[in-house]
Amino acid sequence: MEREGTHRPVPRGHSEEITVNGEAEPVTVKLGVWITNTKTRHHKLDAEQHDALRKIGINWA
Repeated sequence: MEREGTHRPVPRGHSEEITVNGEAEPVTVKLGVWITNTKTRHHKLDAEQHDALRKIGINWA
């Protein structure tokens, strides 16, 4: 979100490589799948999870 902004649609097939603290190799994250699944199942998230999503700019949660 920092790179693209919060209102850019993410295609379901989109993946990102990220470096996790302390790991030598980057990890591939299927961002499009995560967003789709989170949107679809947002009613199953608890208040803490909704708050965490709001803090990173995901307002549909």
